[in-house]
Amino acid sequence: MEEELRVRLNDHQVSKVFPVKPKSTAKPVSKSETPESRYWSSFKNHSIPNLVSSVSALAFSPVHPHSLAVAHSATVSLFSSHSLSSSRRFSFRDVVSSVCFRSDGALFAACDLSGVVQVFDIKERMALRTLRSHSAPARFVKYPFQDKLHLVSGGDDGVVKYWDVAGATVISDLLGHKDYVRCGDCSPVNDSMLVTGSYDHTVKVWDTRVDKSKWIAEINHGLPVEDVVYLPSGGMIATAGGNSVKVWDLIGGGKMVCSMESHNKTVTSLCVGRMESAETRLVSVALDGYMKVFDYGRAKVTYSMRFPAPLMSLGLSPDGSTRVIGGSNGMVFAGKKKLRVVVGEKKTLSLWSVRSQVDETRRRALRPTYFRYFQRGQSEKPSEEDYLVKEKKGLKLTRHDKLLKKFRHKEALVSVLEEKKPANVVAVMEELVARRKLMKCVSNMEEGELGMLLGFLQRYCTVQRYSGLLMGLTKKVLETRAEDIKGKNEFTGLLRNLKREVNQEIRIQQSLLEIQGVIAPLMRIAGRS
Repeated sequence: MEEELRVRLNDHQVSKVFPVKPKSTAKPVSKSETPESRYWSSFKNHSIPNLVSSVSALAFSPVHPHSLAVAHSATVSLFSSHSLSSSRRFSFRDVVSSVCFRSDGALFAACDLSGVVQVFDIKERMALRTLRSHSAPARFVKYPFQDKLHLVSGGDDGVVKYWDVAGATVISDLLGHKDYVRCGDCSPVNDSMLVTGSYDHTVKVWDTRVDKSKWIAEINHGLPVEDVVYLPSGGMIATAGGNSVKVWDLIGGGKMVCSMESHNKTVTSLCVGRMESAETRLVSVALDGYMKVFDYGRAKVTYSMRFPAPLMSLGLSPDGSTRVIGGSNGMVFAGKKKLRVVVGEKKTLSLWSVRSQVDETRRRALRPTYFRYFQRGQSEKPSEEDYLVKEKKGLKLTRHDKLLKKFRHKEALVSVLEEKKPANVVAVMEELVARRKLMKCVSNMEEGELGMLLGFLQRYCTVQRYSGLLMGLTKKVLETRAEDIKGKNEFTGLLRNLKREVNQEIRIQQSLLEIQGVIAPLMRIAGRS
C-alpha cells in the first residue's frame, strides 16, 4: 500500500515550497463604539416588580417630575420616574388598553376593553368623568397637545370619537375606518389635527374643524397598523405594522420617506426620543424582543438591544433620563441615566476674592521647572493641556509561539498539532521550513506524534488552501518514515484514508483537465471573432 501511494504521489509533482507568511483567518471585527451607542447603552437597568400580566401601555407625565403610568391587567399604576417606586394605583372593570396624561400632568385618561373611557384626578385619586359611547373595546385614548378640555379615543367598533370632557359628551364621530381602530396620536403643533391607524391597513388624518367628520388625508401602510406617532415637526408621521416601520411626509401629500424592516416579528409600539445632542430618534419595540433606534434623517438603524421577552409597549421620559419597555410577561424593563446638570449660580466677586483665586491658581500650577513636576505618581490626573500617550498592550503569545522563541521546534510542532487548528499548524510548518527544521522535527517524532501528523495530513493535504505545502510534506514523511510506518496497525487506517483522499483528488484534477480541454478551443475561437 505504501509503495502504491508513493507512486501516486510521485506522479503528482509539487512545485518547490517557499516559506511564506502565516495565512490570516477571517475574524469577526467588533464595530467601534459610536456616540449613539454610548448614549443608549448608558441607561442603567433598574427592576420594577413583576406586574403578573402583560404591560399594555406606558405613559410619562409631560411636567416635572414626569411620573410614569403603567397599564397592566385592570390596573393603572403610577411610579416615580426617579426612584421607580410605586406611588398610586387605580382600578378598572376590565383590562386597560391605553393611558395618557393631560398637558399639565394633573389628570390622566385611560380606556379599557369594556369600551369605557375614564378621566382621573391624580392628586385626589378619584374618577372625574366616565365616558361611555363605544360599542366595542376601546383601544386608544389621547389628550391633544395643549388642549385640556377634549379627548380623542378609538376602538374595535371602527369609530374615532372626539369628546368634550367637561360635558362628558361626544362632539363628533369620525367615521371612515373599515376595521378595528388600534392607535392614534395628536399633532404637536395643532390641537385640531390628529391621526389614527386601523387594521384595514390605512392611516387617516383628521381635522376636527372640518364638517361632516371627513378625513383630510389617507395613507396605506400595506399591513394592519399597530401604532402611529407624530414626529416633532408635525409634518411627518411614523407608522408601525407587521415587521416594518415607515415614515410619511404629510405636507408632501402623504409620500413615504423611508422604511425600516429590521424586526423579525410584529412591531407593537413606537416612541420619539430626544438625545443629549437635541437630535430626535424613532424608537420601536416588537414581539421579537428587540428595541431598535432609527435615525429617520439618514434612514439608518443606529442601535439595537435585545430583551428576554416579547415587547408590548414603550415609553421615554421628556427629559431623556428614563426609558421603560413593557413585556408580555408582566416585566417592565426600565433604564435610567444621569442628566448633565448645568449650574448657573452667580457669584459676587470682590478684589480680595479675585486675588485669592489668582494666588490659588498659581500655587496649584505645575510646570516643568518645578520640583513637584518630577514627583508626580501614576495617580496624577492629566490636565486639559496634556497629551496622553497610551502604552501598547503586550501581545499574548500562544504556547507554540513561546516554544518557537526558545528554538524547541519539535515540541512547538507537536503542541500546535494538539490544538487541531489547521491555520496555526500550517503557519508553524511554514516557519519551520524557513528555519530549515521541518524534516528534522518529522524524523525525531515518536510513534504517537507521528500518528497525529499523519492524521492531520490525511485530513487537510487535499484542501486547496494548504495543498501547496502539505502534498510535498506528505511525500517526504512517507519516504523518511517508511520503516516506522510499515507493519504498524495504528497507521493502517490512516494510510487507507490518505490513499482514498489522493485518489479522489486525482479524479477531480482529471475532470478539470477534461473541462479545460473542452473550453480552450471555444475560447480560442471566440478570441478570433
